Amino acid sequence: MGSKYPRSMRGCLPLWTLILEAALIVIFFFFANYDSSSQDPKKIVVTHGAILQDVMVMAALGMGFLTSSLWRYGWSSVAFNLFMLALGVQWAVLLDGFLEHPPSWKVVIKLSRIQQATMSAMSVLISAGAILGKANLAQLVLMVLMEVTAFSAMRMISRQFLVADNHVSMMYIHVFAAYFGLTVAWCLSRPLPKEAEEKEQRTTSPSLFAMLGTLFLWMFWPSFNSALLTIPHERKNGVFNTYYALAVSAVTAISLSALTHPQGKISMTHIHNAVLAGGVAVGASCHLIPSPWLAMVLGLVAGLISIGGAKCLPVCFNRVLGIHDTCGVHYTFGLPGLLGGIAYIGLMVHKISWSKNTMLGFQVLFDTGVLSLSMAMGLASGLITGLILNLKIWKAPHVAKYFDDQAFWEFPHLAVGF
Repeated sequence: MGSKYPRSMRGCLPLWTLILEAALIVIFFFFANYDSSSQDPKKIVVTHGAILQDVMVMAALGMGFLTSSLWRYGWSSVAFNLFMLALGVQWAVLLDGFLEHPPSWKVVIKLSRIQQATMSAMSVLISAGAILGKANLAQLVLMVLMEVTAFSAMRMISRQFLVADNHVSMMYIHVFAAYFGLTVAWCLSRPLPKEAEEKEQRTTSPSLFAMLGTLFLWMFWPSFNSALLTIPHERKNGVFNTYYALAVSAVTAISLSALTHPQGKISMTHIHNAVLAGGVAVGASCHLIPSPWLAMVLGLVAGLISIGGAKCLPVCFNRVLGIHDTCGVHYTFGLPGLLGGIAYIGLMVHKISWSKNTMLGFQVLFDTGVLSLSMAMGLASGLITGLILNLKIWKAPHVAKYFDDQAFWEFPHLAVGF
């Protein structure tokens, strides 16, 4: 019996992705070449190679397994994550090169550029958590292209017009990606039938794999937060403060999860998300925090916000606005990211009061603009992307087929096709 799934996966997807990949190869052929500078290659490989490896583990293993807790959608969660990462890195390398040197239209490929491209591609992996199980792979391909383009444009505007440094513009990835994903989820929202709600449930083994993803992210988050810091002292502070914030948010999440349960039991769903909130919240300001207690306070508040959001938002906010956030990206990345942006602005204000440098006052205005721009561009580009993905030409999966691997994967042991 043949597959009953819409023809978009059998016909359009291979043609669409292979043509796209061929186009990328042609662009790389004409416009990209490897770095041939005279810098010490051994030192570059040791420094940037180690950071690239850490970031790649976060993206491929951490983000892949973090979203694998749905009991009938584990294959798609991990494999689609790898697919989006592989495509997003290629596209981000080209975009970053073209936007950095627009007159020459020549992309010089360095380890640092691949590292930044991997970090940029993580924006899609975060956003995809909001629509997980409700979009086919053809829709996700278009989402990769549009979101990476919008995020790269946002970073360029932040650096050139709002005087944001490379680190800060990248650390607002959580705010941008969360609200991009929520807006796309709002555009794709459909009332879930009872059978779809049952397939969205978490079970023991998939939740354990999701916890594995959480552990990978928790261990390598200090490398992510300090990856773009070039001054050794700032990089050291970034690593230290991220560890302190993550540690406190982990303790807070586990304790508060037990406190909010009538029988004092801990929710694994809370642990998947809230233990990472400290790393998100401290991202933008990790190099500015002078004392560990400040990072610990940020981790504590982030853990409280994340657990509170996990308890309240699905019942109140999401139902009122009609947004179905599959993996809770709002309270995992969005709200802690906003907290981190506000904390960064507060630290800059404190720095002004001590230095009495009037130019820093303008920088605070610019920093506020960068945070606002991240949210605004995430919402606007997410709305455009969601409206395009809602077109019938994509033949999105029927709501009855949500959260089901059988719609996308071959199961040889099943007698009947799907």
